[in-house]
Amino acid sequence: MIAFNKYYNQFNILSISLVAISLLFLIFKGLNFGIDFKGGILIELRSTDSKVNVSSLRDRFNQMDLGDVSVKKFGNETDYLIKFENKDNKKNIIEDIKKNLDKSFGNNIDFRRVENVGPKVSAELLKSGVIAISVALALMLIYIWIRFEWQFSLGAICALFHDVIVTLGLFSLLGLEINLSIIAAVLTIVGYSMNDTVVIFDRVRENLRKYADIKIFELTNISINETLSRTLITSITTLLALVSIFIFGGEILKGFSLAMIFGVIFGTYSSIYIANTILVRLNVSQKTILKDEEKLI
Repeated sequence: MIAFNKYYNQFNILSISLVAISLLFLIFKGLNFGIDFKGGILIELRSTDSKVNVSSLRDRFNQMDLGDVSVKKFGNETDYLIKFENKDNKKNIIEDIKKNLDKSFGNNIDFRRVENVGPKVSAELLKSGVIAISVALALMLIYIWIRFEWQFSLGAICALFHDVIVTLGLFSLLGLEINLSIIAAVLTIVGYSMNDTVVIFDRVRENLRKYADIKIFELTNISINETLSRTLITSITTLLALVSIFIFGGEILKGFSLAMIFGVIFGTYSSIYIANTILVRLNVSQKTILKDEEKLI
């Protein structure tokens, strides 16, 4: 049996430090919002020239002084997705871009799609993303409160906040772009972390009924070890899929898969060292379970 409980204090200090550092980065450095949230122009290109690649396109767009530019492969090997800020709000910008690309690559670039994302739409998308994450956290809190006792609910929500804040803090530290796919990844992380926490909590509550003489400090450790094989199998198989997507999925999926990789690691960690240590700090016992069950009868 692995003695996870021996390291509760050390990992609690580590978690508090990570959350504090993440909050400092989020407050003072902020997040690198993509075109989805800042506003700008999106262009889908198709090339018939083998000389055209991500690097050459990025160099050409950077020379045009358009602000932040993102160039990624999209779909086929000859398709590219370009997002740029258009910081000076230039008129006829698409015509100017076509002329510049024709000079560099000849008439080998086909503009398949052009979309303009205005600042108002971007602000609404950002607001919707924040609301979606907040509602997900609130609903998870209510679900655990109904399913378990309030002590379990507090432990689960602390674990979720830890996972979300530290993941966003890492994105801030590394300067990675935040777009709609990252919001989707964060929401997925919330669900994954909660699922892992609920499995351990189920075993903790079951063991609380079985072993009245065992303190919660030892009982959480027993429960973690009893569910460890399930936790590892789920986490490792999920990570294998995500690492494959990160390596082979192309540039457009890198941000999403990286956020998910962070989330799975932190979600597994927080289920053990955040959610369960809250139960230990609150000294949950068999009496706690029985009292709450009596109230429901």
